[in-house]
Amino acid sequence: MSKKLTDITILLVDDDKPHRIMLRAMLNKWNWAVVDVDDGTTAVEAVKERPFDAILMDVRMTKMDGLEALKHIHAFNPAIPVIIMTAYSSVDSAIEAIKNGARDYLTKPLDFDRLKLTLAKALDHKEIIEKQEDAKENGPAAIDTTGIIGESPSMLDLLEMLSFVAPTDATTLITGESGTGKELIAAALHKNSPRRDKPFIKVNCAALVENLLDSELFGHERGAFTGADKRREGKFVQADGGTLFLDEIGETSPAMQAKLLRVLQESELQRVGGHETIKTDVRLLAATNRILEEEVQKGNFREDLYYRLNVVALNVPALRDRAADIPLLVEYFVEKFARKNNRHVEGVTPLCMDMLIHYPWPGNVRELENAIERSVILMRGDYLDENGLPIPIKKAYKHQEEKDTISLFATPDTLEDAEKMVILKTMDETGGNKSETARRLNITRKTLLSKLNKYKGEE
Repeated sequence: MSKKLTDITILLVDDDKPHRIMLRAMLNKWNWAVVDVDDGTTAVEAVKERPFDAILMDVRMTKMDGLEALKHIHAFNPAIPVIIMTAYSSVDSAIEAIKNGARDYLTKPLDFDRLKLTLAKALDHKEIIEKQEDAKENGPAAIDTTGIIGESPSMLDLLEMLSFVAPTDATTLITGESGTGKELIAAALHKNSPRRDKPFIKVNCAALVENLLDSELFGHERGAFTGADKRREGKFVQADGGTLFLDEIGETSPAMQAKLLRVLQESELQRVGGHETIKTDVRLLAATNRILEEEVQKGNFREDLYYRLNVVALNVPALRDRAADIPLLVEYFVEKFARKNNRHVEGVTPLCMDMLIHYPWPGNVRELENAIERSVILMRGDYLDENGLPIPIKKAYKHQEEKDTISLFATPDTLEDAEKMVILKTMDETGGNKSETARRLNITRKTLLSKLNKYKGEE
């Protein structure tokens, strides 16, 4: 259960006494209790003596600086969110602090609206961690997951994490390959949040060239460019009070990334061609099929924006990694497209289902959905069969059959070799899913892991 504001205690660490007194007064005004100290050493001791909900700490201090204190605090209790304060000229130090476990950073002179928002988001993240701990004893909270199909271990883990994150205001980065259903996860986050009755606005960043994306997100003034015959509000303003979902954020340009960073930092924006500063209250969700850590290394994505977006990360597994969910998804899509196309479907033939389960699905759930729609439209009898499946699925299955036939002639020398062959083949069929492999072989997961470790040692 969330704490009341008056139950929250912030540890304030700053050796500048006037600045510390001013910040303490501001935090008290927002109904947060404050303990203030003037150096990193005392801060570390204070954390060991009593619990704090968040820490607001300066980087440069005489006795022990903020980076050193952060290391000691994080080693003692990594769950406490730490916000670093730094001069604008020392932003590199703040990025280093985030790499070492700080939740966020603020540049001086502080913007008080941003300070309040940053602390509130840090407390949201702490609440997520507490919900995870509570779920270990009592199970995750019930949420509305309409449209999200899956009972495999990886999907259950994702839905559990979603139940922790949805009720908060945390900025969330949703990762996963194209076609895995990232937009469905974003919609579920909004639907299960306190903002559910406010707008849920979606923008595909890859679908618009930069100048159009600029106008789409931030709006524009009349006359800002050719064809701008009237003022237009952007998606951030349209989503005010609700949730804005930026799909394919990894496709944005450096200039756009800088503008998004400003909105995340300041919660304000300007229309294209305008000078008026507009405040905005939006929960931001972003999705990408790129590995943003690699894009940061290549210089294609801003490191500071990546850390702002990655407050919480949710990874949507590829369909090949949750093959156990394919029958459920097939049933769902068959019913959906039979109803849509006014077709009567009794079921799916065993061969057809086997072909669907063993296909690697490079296009993930979206590809499966398209394959089922095509099959329903082309079906001739009462059952969905292999005849209506796309050619790549048939070819992949035929190729696998040929491989299996060849393997029959590779007779194992011992019973142990035969066992190894069966286990490794089942692992291949389940896409490496150990829990599903153990279920199919009717052995415990512990036994499976033991045997796999043994095979690894034999190599």
